[in-house]
Amino acid sequence: MDIGFIVFGLAGLLTLVCFMPPLAGRLGLPYSVLLAIVGCLLGIGFHLHGWAPPVLGDLLDTIERFEISSETFLMVFLPVLLFETALSMNVRRLMNDIGPILMMAIVAVVVCTLVVGVAVSAVSSYSLLVCLLLGAIVATTDPAAVVGIFREVGAPKRLTTLVEGESLFNDAASIALYSVLLAALGGSGEISTLAVFNDFIFHFLGGGLAGWLMGRAACALFAWLRGFPAAEITLTLTLAYLSFFISEHYLGVSGVVATVVAGLVVGSAGRTRMSPTTFEYLSNFWGQFGFWANSLIFLFAAMLIPKLMAQADWVELLLVGVVFVATLVARAIVVFGLLPLLRVFKIGAEVSNPYKTVMLWGGLRGAVSLALALAVTEQTSVPAEARQFVAVATTGFVLATLFINGISLRPLIRMLGLNQLSPVERTIRNQALSVVLEDLQGKTDEIASEDHIAPEARAHIRAVFDASMTAVHDSQVSRMSLEQRTAVGLAIVARREEEMFFDILKAQIVDWRMAEGLLARAERLGDAVRTGGEQGFEAAIVSDVRYSQAFRLALRMHYVFGFQGWLGRELGQRFANLQSKRSVAQRLIQFAREQITPLLGEDAALRIVAAHQRRLDLIDNALQALNLQYPSYALWLQENYLGRVARELERIRYHTMLEQSLISGEVYADLMGQLQTRWEHIDQRPPLDIELSAAELIKRVPIFEGLSADSLRAICKLLRPRLALPKQRILAHGRHGQEMCFVASGAVEVHLPDGTMAELGSGEFFGELALLGDEHINADVRSLGYSKLLMLSARDLRALLARDPDLRERLDKVVKQRLRAIEVWRQFSTTGQVHPPGGPAPVPATPPPVAPQPEA
Repeated sequence: MDIGFIVFGLAGLLTLVCFMPPLAGRLGLPYSVLLAIVGCLLGIGFHLHGWAPPVLGDLLDTIERFEISSETFLMVFLPVLLFETALSMNVRRLMNDIGPILMMAIVAVVVCTLVVGVAVSAVSSYSLLVCLLLGAIVATTDPAAVVGIFREVGAPKRLTTLVEGESLFNDAASIALYSVLLAALGGSGEISTLAVFNDFIFHFLGGGLAGWLMGRAACALFAWLRGFPAAEITLTLTLAYLSFFISEHYLGVSGVVATVVAGLVVGSAGRTRMSPTTFEYLSNFWGQFGFWANSLIFLFAAMLIPKLMAQADWVELLLVGVVFVATLVARAIVVFGLLPLLRVFKIGAEVSNPYKTVMLWGGLRGAVSLALALAVTEQTSVPAEARQFVAVATTGFVLATLFINGISLRPLIRMLGLNQLSPVERTIRNQALSVVLEDLQGKTDEIASEDHIAPEARAHIRAVFDASMTAVHDSQVSRMSLEQRTAVGLAIVARREEEMFFDILKAQIVDWRMAEGLLARAERLGDAVRTGGEQGFEAAIVSDVRYSQAFRLALRMHYVFGFQGWLGRELGQRFANLQSKRSVAQRLIQFAREQITPLLGEDAALRIVAAHQRRLDLIDNALQALNLQYPSYALWLQENYLGRVARELERIRYHTMLEQSLISGEVYADLMGQLQTRWEHIDQRPPLDIELSAAELIKRVPIFEGLSADSLRAICKLLRPRLALPKQRILAHGRHGQEMCFVASGAVEVHLPDGTMAELGSGEFFGELALLGDEHINADVRSLGYSKLLMLSARDLRALLARDPDLRERLDKVVKQRLRAIEVWRQFSTTGQVHPPGGPAPVPATPPPVAPQPEA
């Protein structure tokens, strides 16, 4: 076909598509249903356009000659639809419901295949294998046909996530079963439950791994393309196709899963790697591209319906009804029978009955099912009768779901009340409306006075405000309990925190690595507030200042192997994270005072402020230990933060001057170049040196002072440096008598069995009595801050003392002093009296003024 006519045909179809959304709104039809109707009319019009004028006739002829094969659907349109849906999904919300989603995406496909296969085989003359193939084809759902309806009626976000998540992954399961059954039907393969299971697991997990690797690779490449939005967005488009094609044709795994996972990775991690404005452009671009792909794939698929249904007879149409009923039964088994089992085993949150009802009725099918049916008609190895039956049954079933389920889904959602706000949300809405209207009423009066607006016009506008405020006056926030208002306010502040961190990222005040962690923590905090209210917030803020798993692993590697670089980086990352969280926490307290008070009342605002003040105290305590131990690094962090803010303010000022035509584009580019040069030093992060060199630290320990150089070198080889975290237990249970510790810097506290406590600072040591003396007290020793310790094992100590009498003498002197202190302590704790050395009788005594310092 001439390339000009191809462009002419596509342009004509896209022109037609432009008018579909407003027309669907006027007719009250779901967009996908209208596309199916128009596509069917086009398919019929191909044979009846002799009356059309030349331009329209040529357009219909061109569209009719388009070679639309199953490969076109799967390779051209499917990657775009999958990637666009995955890109817009919240990964954290998806993971919260991963149990129900995978149940509907995998188990539901298998159940639908079996139920449809057995049911149709029982009432028809077709073989079980053909009927199972039909079941696998109709098992896949179409998100575009459902999500558009959800958005129109305002369905809950979680319901949309469940349906979108199911449709993202069930395509992979359906296509995998379809491939196995088609090969067996064509005589090139055999069906084995174990083989099908193994093949599916390999394709599914392999596709997930391939998609994750390619998604992370694309995120890494965003750093090279930073500052070129067109290039960054183009990379996401190529990623959608490359992840699908490479996985299918070179790796032999599921391209569907690979594309979905790649989209999820870019949607979650990619936004922290891109330039500040790119991610905003990205959403708009993919929304447009997804609209084109979804519209064209529905039109092309619907245009094939007249051709596929041309030779249908009444028996086949009756079997379409059997398929429709069987799929509903299969879906009901999963939704109402198997989903509740996830709650029993505590896998995922509970799904309410209204949600289950909509999920049951909302399993619409679309272009993917039609594409798979078209692929069957292209297989010459499959008997002609089977090809005809699969094509007719699939096409009729897709039309049934679109025209029956699709049209009735909107009334069903409204009947169940899922499009309505909860009583609490309605009250908050009315309160927000009341606050805004009061403010706007005052401002419009000021404008009317300044601009000399006629009193009659002012009266009409005031009447609009008065009527609106009267309508919401009966729903006051005061009717809500304090706990409800507090929970709502905490959720509002949590959403504001996510916005603040994203603004910090766009302003490049933090780098993408830190931003990725900060945004993830903010999302987890928001989820905790939404599910647990104030109690969830309290638990989340305590968890927020805990050490990450990466930090703990780095600390473990340092203990075992002495690796310092990784631990230093993790310490620096924690330092910077706490600094950023502290800045945001302070602004959130101010936000709560100013914005929550008029919305939810002063008592709720005070409670929210108090909760966030407790969070700020936790962050301050965690920061204080780091600031005292690493003052130079803390100073650099503050300088870095302030410098990044100054750089962003300077950039905004130049951009504003450019928009106002105060400077030319050439001047703007020169100023931006100077800006980059002026502030480039703030991007150079100095390493945080944890300074655990034994050769340097033993010089701080008084007991090692004056030893010979040979003795010091020998000691350095035996001492193992460690970093103890605040409140960390230094000698765990079972380690007493195996090690002694020297405090090189920092301090530890020794909790004795009698409830007393002693503090040991730099240069002191503990644990030596169990190694050198006969006394053994299992005291609890914990670090007061970030303490630098030198650990010496019992075996190494004995070998060292055998070679160095001078050191032995020093330690013996300290041991005798501490043994005497223990003896006095024990006498007093049992008799309340102290025996003086060599005295014949006990004498009254008072407790020693200073707690002894025995070994730990």
